[in-house]
Amino acid sequence: MKYGFVRLTAAVPEIRVASPLYNKEEICSLMDAAYAQGTHVLTFPELSLTGATCGDLFFSDKLLKDAMTALEEIAEHSAGMQMFTFVGLPVRCGGKLYNCMASVWNGKILGFTAKEHITAGGDLDQARYFTPCSQSFWSDTLQRTIHSARDSLYRCSELPELKIACCIGEAECDTGAAVVVNPSASAEIIGREDWRRLQVRSLSGKAHCAIVYAEPGETESTTDMVFGGHCMIAENGVLLAENLPFGGSRCITAVVDLQHLYHDRLRDTTSATSHPEPTANFEFSLPLSDTDLTGVIDPCPFLPRTADPDAVCARILEIQARGLAKRLTAAHASGAVIALSGGLDSTLALIVTVKAMDLLRRDRKEILSVTMPCFGTTTRTRGNAEELALQFGTDFRCVDIKEAVDLHFRDIGHDSTNLSVVYENAQARERTQIIMDIANGTNALVIGTGDLSELALGWATYNGDHMSNYGVNGGIPKTLVRHVVRYYAEQCQKTGQDKLAAVLLDILATPVSPELLPPKDGDIAQRTEDIVGPYDLHDFFLYHFVRWGEEPEKIRREAIAAFAGRFTEEVIDGWLKIFLRRFFTQQFKRSALPDGPKVGSIALSPRGAWMMPSDAGIWNM
Repeated sequence: MKYGFVRLTAAVPEIRVASPLYNKEEICSLMDAAYAQGTHVLTFPELSLTGATCGDLFFSDKLLKDAMTALEEIAEHSAGMQMFTFVGLPVRCGGKLYNCMASVWNGKILGFTAKEHITAGGDLDQARYFTPCSQSFWSDTLQRTIHSARDSLYRCSELPELKIACCIGEAECDTGAAVVVNPSASAEIIGREDWRRLQVRSLSGKAHCAIVYAEPGETESTTDMVFGGHCMIAENGVLLAENLPFGGSRCITAVVDLQHLYHDRLRDTTSATSHPEPTANFEFSLPLSDTDLTGVIDPCPFLPRTADPDAVCARILEIQARGLAKRLTAAHASGAVIALSGGLDSTLALIVTVKAMDLLRRDRKEILSVTMPCFGTTTRTRGNAEELALQFGTDFRCVDIKEAVDLHFRDIGHDSTNLSVVYENAQARERTQIIMDIANGTNALVIGTGDLSELALGWATYNGDHMSNYGVNGGIPKTLVRHVVRYYAEQCQKTGQDKLAAVLLDILATPVSPELLPPKDGDIAQRTEDIVGPYDLHDFFLYHFVRWGEEPEKIRREAIAAFAGRFTEEVIDGWLKIFLRRFFTQQFKRSALPDGPKVGSIALSPRGAWMMPSDAGIWNM
């Protein structure tokens, strides 16, 4: 549970209807299995001890007594278990019958929560048996209080973020809980599965919480209906785990990040800023141990596993192209100018610009692709740039800048054999000056090529490639640039554009480099990832730092889990320190960024996406 990671489990017991003592054995078995998996909070379905389809047997003294006896034995079985469990049963109090979930923890029955909204008619006419509970009341029979969902909250003393509410039959609960357990008893009919999924996802997103939904399985009575064991675990609008109806799983489990939930609550100033404090708060204890994160943390968070990669890439291109099309129109620009290097970023910028011109039904010849070879340019990248322009049908120009840069070196008194940052940045600024002046001469816009990863690391020459009229790639990290270009290459293959696909694939295979140092034996001598580090790691650091506001120690813990077998802990530590140093010291460059479209949840535009002082102290691990 360190760093707010909590493992949640929903379980579907194979029951015998109206046989609590038999069902108790099955529930205890599933408790053992869940505990062995490292579960912190376990949820069983509504009326799991008796079955939800007991009918008038709910009025039976034997059923009610056996259910309470079974619950007490389950509580005894939980002794020594550092796990919080919810079990459903009917409870008789003051001549009334209540549909309750009992909370069990470490050998104790901690509390009872009764269902408020009782269904009348329909699949299960619970109003025939149960009394709704809208407020808490004292039970002489149990010598304890029966609580309503709105009046009870379970709190973990070691992890204050772990607040649990129990809402039987519905997931909406305004207690401020981070985890809402939602045991239910809903039969399978056509269309209900999609409705449940929509409800669970939308409610978890609206309340910035995690929801554990548990449904009875096929061993319920089939007299008039069939149950499918549909279970779900959702976090903040995202479905993390699901047992589909009749899916066969007895348990589903997922790890949620409570700190992420509270982070989004901090950011969401449009929703309710406070919650009514429940009158009953139950304290329980769970040790702050490391949660097993194997397979939990996505190493490529900008392209999550739950998404369709092709659909994501298509939408990214659409957003970029639509934004640029609007800017070209609003600026009354005669065309666009791109510094085409033959690298990944300028390739994506050209793809976007071509798409924008196509949307506007303008001639692709209004795009001027300019390649500007200098000291570090290789035959491979220069050839790919020329071939790209040819295949896309854009205008093309080659401007060799070696002579101009050499003259500049003489003007400023720089020794051209000194391959310092002056040697490198002079080339970048010369290229920007050329394309800016060309664009001025034709009333065109300079299209920026720098990506989100470069902006985060400050891997751009100030007033060089750092500047443009519109930066189409500013919202896309390097790892995602690769995905988008590969997607586009695959689309070209499907449509018979084999030559274009071939050059795109070769660009993908080319090492990322600014090509500012002389090549060695004709090959690229300057590999960006050898200098600033692997973009896979830096994009991971960037996402968790900006999206979730995580502390460096937590990012390190997640990276170790996400990249197990790829990067050692020492390597991760080293590059994380470099990321933090560069991210803080290079903010001044981000404070002067050109406009560009926001594509995902993370952007670094100083006009609202990311506001940070340029003089902030560097955070260390």
